[in-house]
Amino acid sequence: MYFRRILRPLRRGGMLLAATTLLVSACSSGSLTTTASEASASHPTASSPKETGAVLAPLPDSTPAALTSYYEQKPTWRSCGAPGFECTTMKVPLDYDDPASGAIKLAVARKKATGPGKRIGSLLVNPGGPGGSAVGYLQSYAGLGYPAKIRARYDMVAVDPRGVARSEPIECLSGPEMDTFTKTDMTPDNVRETDELVEAYKKFAEGCARHSPKVLRHVSTVETARDMDIVRAALGDQKLNYVGASYGTFLGATYAGLYPQRVGRMVLDGALDPSIDARTLNKDQTAGFETAFQSFAKDCVRHADCPLGGRGTSPGQVGKNLSAFFKKLDSNPIPTGDPDRRQLTESLATTGVIAAMYDQSAWPQLRQALGAAMKDKDGAGLLALSDSYYERDAKGHYTNLMFANAAVNCLDLPSAFSGPGQLEKSLPAFEKASPVFGEGLAWASLNCAYWPVKPTGEPHRIEAKGAGPILVVGTTRDPATPYAWAQSLAGQLSSATLLTYVGDGHTAYGRGSTCIDSAINGYLLDGTPPPRGKRCS
Repeated sequence: MYFRRILRPLRRGGMLLAATTLLVSACSSGSLTTTASEASASHPTASSPKETGAVLAPLPDSTPAALTSYYEQKPTWRSCGAPGFECTTMKVPLDYDDPASGAIKLAVARKKATGPGKRIGSLLVNPGGPGGSAVGYLQSYAGLGYPAKIRARYDMVAVDPRGVARSEPIECLSGPEMDTFTKTDMTPDNVRETDELVEAYKKFAEGCARHSPKVLRHVSTVETARDMDIVRAALGDQKLNYVGASYGTFLGATYAGLYPQRVGRMVLDGALDPSIDARTLNKDQTAGFETAFQSFAKDCVRHADCPLGGRGTSPGQVGKNLSAFFKKLDSNPIPTGDPDRRQLTESLATTGVIAAMYDQSAWPQLRQALGAAMKDKDGAGLLALSDSYYERDAKGHYTNLMFANAAVNCLDLPSAFSGPGQLEKSLPAFEKASPVFGEGLAWASLNCAYWPVKPTGEPHRIEAKGAGPILVVGTTRDPATPYAWAQSLAGQLSSATLLTYVGDGHTAYGRGSTCIDSAINGYLLDGTPPPRGKRCS
């Protein structure tokens, strides 16, 4: 089983690590859109793939009296993690509609500006998800690997969003239960297999409701954006400076929509389009993965170790060869040498391939893993890629990435489908979008249909009128956040400039393009966005 994830791949110890998840979108806690329609059913679904006329409305400039104590808190910092990093916790209300009902604690980390040069302020970073640990991202990458001139002028700061990692983490299933869940057949061939898939989704949802009943209702993106404003104030910054990747773009854009007058320098890399419904988002992303696979296929056949075809093999035939391999695994999983005796199933193999689509630097690893699986019946390589996607360690422990991912996504938008019957009618459209991944990714869109909490959000536009210049970055062959989404978000935001990377992979900043990095660094340092229409390769 694979959830739909929008993520920013990281590197830790040379292994691909997925640091973020599912499909996203939406609004939340209370009615914050100007033309929002109320959901009438217990689990409303996205009935038609269309854009919305609703616009995220800004919050009042003044701080409500009930939130004053949160805005005036003074954090106490302590050393943590690697040298130079500090950590603290900050309180935010569990429920913004009833702040007196209780508080939750958020984990916050920072690395102070190193100099030389005058300190600009704090720079909050978020790697995406939803469900990715921003604190982990800061300590393993951003606080050490961001350009030195950025780290010289900014305090690098990260907050684990509510429900994620160190911030009141949502829990759903045990390690062994997740092992069972992730191998569930995602391309059901009959009623029995369909029922098993539905039962897996229900068990997952019931586990979340049982283990995290308090926070499960309060992990929407709007609530997290409101948390960020409290953190901004506690840090002593008049405006929020922010770099968000993947789902982090939706979080940042939501903040801009709620607090346009408090936007400082904001980079949204690998952008989401908040104006379209869950079914459209899923289908768009399915097409994005097909685009990425086509690029991989063209590259694969140029190499002698490509197990999917030789020179001259068309991308379409490469896809058919991969699909045939998946089909064999559906009935005959292969060994992996895993100490927990896990075999490589069709769903785990598909997840492994999808994980490598996020970053072309993983393509050699994928070729080797496919070769071992297809020729030697050794599934260890593809299982390792799948485990990186799910953030499963060698001891069988999963981070809460997938739990938080589902919780946020299912709260932010009505489910793409109400049940198998409605989904099956859309299968041809998904399979057209991606002959290789379409069927499985369509069924992966069903998880929110059985969620125990009603969605609080809906599709909406974000205009953020009055905000300072915002930089939106899009990659033309991005698998997880299609380029059209960046174009749409840049068109919605009243003060946005679109920066385009012509290339492969998910997100663009810090991935090898001097042109992209120079444009973003220049904006972060002096506040001037690149010229409109700028394209890099």
